[in-house]
Amino acid sequence: MATQLQNRDNSPVAVIRQNLTAMAPQFQAALPKHISVDKFTRVAMTAIQNNPDLANADRNSLFGSIVRLAQDGLLPDGREAAIVMFGNKAQAMPMIAGILKKLRQSGEVAKVSAQVVHENDEFVWTLGFDEDVTHNPPRLNEPRGKAIGAYATAVLKDGSRLLEVMSLEEIEKVRAVSRAKGNGPWVSWWGEMARKTVMRRLSKRLPMSTDLVDELDRDETLPNDAPVIEQAQPVSRLDALEQQIGDGTLSEDNPAADEGKADADRGDGFDGDDA
Repeated sequence: MATQLQNRDNSPVAVIRQNLTAMAPQFQAALPKHISVDKFTRVAMTAIQNNPDLANADRNSLFGSIVRLAQDGLLPDGREAAIVMFGNKAQAMPMIAGILKKLRQSGEVAKVSAQVVHENDEFVWTLGFDEDVTHNPPRLNEPRGKAIGAYATAVLKDGSRLLEVMSLEEIEKVRAVSRAKGNGPWVSWWGEMARKTVMRRLSKRLPMSTDLVDELDRDETLPNDAPVIEQAQPVSRLDALEQQIGDGTLSEDNPAADEGKADADRGDGFDGDDA
């Protein structure tokens, strides 16, 4: 791989620059037409130079993150995307502007937005058949107060309107199970992460391309909060009886009643009115 080039300069930044230059064919194959290889490489190098930790990051994770952003068509400029650190490893992180950009480019969404709500904002939202929201921040010279939540809206090409609202408590629950809950983006860019959190939840209701779904799912700063539902396995009549014998709930005084309980436990009971 290009990252294994022989180093002529001991400077980490110089070595990374050489490797990125050698990786130009990979970037060319991955990037969309509207982003040139030179521009992408230049932005990536600027991001690395502005964050000394990246220059000393695990090289495989660093170059893997850069390639991933090229495949997603996002610039690591701190607006569309960023490269963040988890320990000594680098991780590609799409920003809210990059996610909104991808949604608009999907061709399915006419308008999309995500905003943070503060305690001094005027905020009214309604659900039901006509989801709607009114959000008016105070005058620019007046304080907005602390953040109390976030919301995301989308208008589809067919005119359908979608709304997702999350309270501060709901956002913090997502943060609590994130790898970056106590450092990195959740500390430096709380508003950015709150907007991404609510947009990710709204995205589950949007018609999206597979690559954007994958992009959101692999963002390690936003854990997948979808509940895992375990399906109960069917139990035979004999298995149900053996289970009751094993746990001591089957009595010798009234075996018929216990047999009926075994039927009920496995869902084989019936209503006497149906007989």
